[in-house]
Amino acid sequence: MPANPDELSPEPDTTPVHANAFAAALKDTISVGVAMVPLGVAFGLLVIESGLSWWWAPLFSTFIYAGSLEFLAIGLVVAATPLASIALSTVLVNFRHVFYALSFPLHAVRGPLAKTYSMYALTDEAYALAHHIPAAERTTARIVWMQVLCQSYWVSGGVAGALLGRALPQVPQGMWFALTALFTVLALDAFRQNRDLTSPMLAIGSALVALLVARDEMLVVGMLLFLAALTVRFALRRARGERVARA
Repeated sequence: MPANPDELSPEPDTTPVHANAFAAALKDTISVGVAMVPLGVAFGLLVIESGLSWWWAPLFSTFIYAGSLEFLAIGLVVAATPLASIALSTVLVNFRHVFYALSFPLHAVRGPLAKTYSMYALTDEAYALAHHIPAAERTTARIVWMQVLCQSYWVSGGVAGALLGRALPQVPQGMWFALTALFTVLALDAFRQNRDLTSPMLAIGSALVALLVARDEMLVVGMLLFLAALTVRFALRRARGERVARA
């Protein structure tokens, strides 16, 4: 007798979609978490070293959640800096997020709550990881879980560092390099995936020019130069493509 067709067909995957998305997001973020946790520990240690209570670490990481700005915010809070100065510092330090918003796949996130959290949790790491996810797999659950996990790594590291701060009054040497190492790994991963040498060369050139002409505002000027370079490259490629199409 012929085999029962039901016996030949594979069993359907009964794993919940959200579980699959969480597993994928965990795989996406695990390498980033290895760098974010020790960096968060360094932040927590610095909170205690600055004379603040341990609970300032999760408070900063929840309501600010911007790594470099959080380090700066510790000094601003301790010095009782006016709110206007804090706001200006926030704009200058996080101005690069304006450019992130131009290409972050927010259109793949459905629902007002999910969109709101995704915008709030748009960090450097989340931006880089979102572009590592293939376009066909950018679902709401996967993107949001990816951002939730990134924030969890950062918050847990900060709390751990703050609780250890009483026993370790000084920040161990070398932990500050975790942020630089993290961005280096993300840049290498992006290059291995896209094999686009032009973009990193334009970025390096923009940074060097900004360093020479505007050292104090290097980040903002460098990002503006990089945006202009990418715009020119896009226009040239588009014009070249139109000429080839007409030929």
